[in-house]
Amino acid sequence: MDLILWRHAEAEDVASSDLARALTTRGRKQAQNAAKWLRARLPDDALILASPAVRTIQTAETLSDQYRVVRELAPNASANDVLEAAGWPDGIAQTVVIVGHQPTLGHVAAQLLSNSRASWPLKKAGIWWIESRERDGEEQAVLRAAISPDLI
Repeated sequence: MDLILWRHAEAEDVASSDLARALTTRGRKQAQNAAKWLRARLPDDALILASPAVRTIQTAETLSDQYRVVRELAPNASANDVLEAAGWPDGIAQTVVIVGHQPTLGHVAAQLLSNSRASWPLKKAGIWWIESRERDGEEQAVLRAAISPDLI
């Protein structure tokens, strides 16, 4: 399984609620650039799951209009919530893209790649691509790519 952690792009600081915060003009451009990078690499059957926050939905929509909103991915979700939604390590699909939030995505990356409870920093619109594999009867998580929006 491939698990792609995609943090939402830059959003406005103030809105009627945290879930209502929308992308800024800069955030839309960040999301479009990241989506272009992903589109060139994703299989056609990749499953996209987004938090119910406006900013994550807007980020996901730059990639595809075929995505699912998963309330368990809302801000302050746990790493286990993300892993359960994606079906890690076997996957509910071969490739699952999670459009979510910090510090949750950083917790997922740290847990999978180093068995740590830390939250690794992930820039807005940043992408971490993690692959599950089995070696010598043991499940492993392997980092395939980590990219910042300023490098796309």
